[in-house]
Amino acid sequence: MNHTVLQSLLAALIVLPLLGSAAALLPAPPGLRGRGPDQAVLRHGVTVTGAVLAVAIALAAGFDHDRPAAMQAQTDISWIPALDIRIHLGVDGVSLPLLVLTALLTFLCALYGYFNMPAGPSPKAFVALLLLLESGTLASFAVLDLMLFFLAFEMVLIPMYFLINRWGGAGRERAAWRFILYTLLGSVIMLLGLLLVGLKGGTFDMVALASDNGAKLSHTTQLIAVLAIGVGLAVKAPMWPLHSWLPDAHTAAPTVGSVLLAGVLLKMGTYGLVRIVLPIAPEGAHTFAPYLAALAAVGIIYGSLACLALARTGAKGDLKRLIAYSSVGHMGFVLLGIATLTPTGVNGALFANIAHGLITGLLFFLVGALKDRCGTTDLDQLSGTGGAALYGRAPRLGGLVAFAAVASLGLPGLAGFWGEMLAMFGAFEPADGLSRPAFLTFMALAGLGTLLTAAYLLVVVRRVCMGEHPEAEMGGTLTGAPAGAPVGEAGEAAGATGAAGAAEGAGAPAGPLRPALADVRGYEFAAWTPLVALTVLGGLWPAALLGLTDPAVQQLLAGGH
Repeated sequence: MNHTVLQSLLAALIVLPLLGSAAALLPAPPGLRGRGPDQAVLRHGVTVTGAVLAVAIALAAGFDHDRPAAMQAQTDISWIPALDIRIHLGVDGVSLPLLVLTALLTFLCALYGYFNMPAGPSPKAFVALLLLLESGTLASFAVLDLMLFFLAFEMVLIPMYFLINRWGGAGRERAAWRFILYTLLGSVIMLLGLLLVGLKGGTFDMVALASDNGAKLSHTTQLIAVLAIGVGLAVKAPMWPLHSWLPDAHTAAPTVGSVLLAGVLLKMGTYGLVRIVLPIAPEGAHTFAPYLAALAAVGIIYGSLACLALARTGAKGDLKRLIAYSSVGHMGFVLLGIATLTPTGVNGALFANIAHGLITGLLFFLVGALKDRCGTTDLDQLSGTGGAALYGRAPRLGGLVAFAAVASLGLPGLAGFWGEMLAMFGAFEPADGLSRPAFLTFMALAGLGTLLTAAYLLVVVRRVCMGEHPEAEMGGTLTGAPAGAPVGEAGEAAGATGAAGAAEGAGAPAGPLRPALADVRGYEFAAWTPLVALTVLGGLWPAALLGLTDPAVQQLLAGGH
């Protein structure tokens, strides 16, 4: 495709959601109001995110797949000459998959929100914040100037804060404040590191700095820069022990907020490590690699044990909180792959990034659907005879929960397998100069983590999907209770009365009768099918992604040559 066209597509990818965000706050034109202004603005969100996804697909189609290591669709314009800060955009095999993933997940969230808007203030603000979040995230993956990267990195914090604080559930204010304080503190430290690199390296341009491969930065400068930049990126990743903001944020966030937080925002931290730290400060990265790997291995075990504790009977574990802790473990594999400083490990990290976005995004969609139907995400309430029993009550929904769980535990043939396996392969043969016995220990801990992951996910599937349900329920729903209505105290009382009457009339013993759960609805099918299909495709055809990332990773690790 023509270079100018590619430039325009990449610029449109960032600017279009920004313009859409501003337009969402304006009154809807008379012909587009639909049933009312709320429906009009939600439709606007679907339209704009759909257009952004179409632009991302066109960019991917026009991308020269024979040269994925080359920076393509570049725009380089002077912005602040006194500081040599430039509007420098570009895309290569590392950033392209993340751009498409961001556009896809945001569109699916907008589609889901159109039919199932979270309770809260005006949909105008919701759509405007969603589009602003998309623009900032896409910019983070497309900019090639350190200061622009920082601005884009910060741009996503405010919309996510408000999405959690205004449309979230119980404890949303505390969760939103923890999210913003942790990430802002990390960002301030990261800014100091970025300024140090830019001033000592003579430029803020990532491509030029990567080509220098740290030649203009002394060993001490690289150590300080990697430590400062790494802390800011590790908070967003999230790396243990800087992860404690994540479970609260996920538990309180609305469904679409959780999907975007897990599927996209966490990737900004690990992307920054690959794009900035590894090629620009290689000596510093080499020094800190064993410590990063150690923290990653601890995070894998910690996340899995926390999930096991939440999954056990009587723990009052929250399913959203459990999946949030599982993200700490899964992102541990990404960090371990990066810490190996090998092409195998870094490719595994980038693959695991995409797989985690697809699978955990699907899991949060499914948990949101469960909460809509059952009124809770408490595992003890969703378990056993009185719980969800999805295989019997909503078999398609139960099948999707089981699919997402086995994909998340890394079943061969699905996307979750390849990234974790390659990260462990990278740890088996780390880069020259790194202690192989230490990395073999980290690999063994990661292997143990995969077993623990399988344990807690299978426990969750057994408790949520399995369970007996009364024979009377098989005949239909309660009178006056819509399929899929949340079970409240009044509904339970009505159900008990109805069951007793039906049982007495039939001469059968009385038993509890619950409203039948609605199975997968049409809009849910539309929002979830792409994630299922891509999870299967990534598992069966990993070369589609690795063929993009591998040449770019080889070049980044070689200092841009």
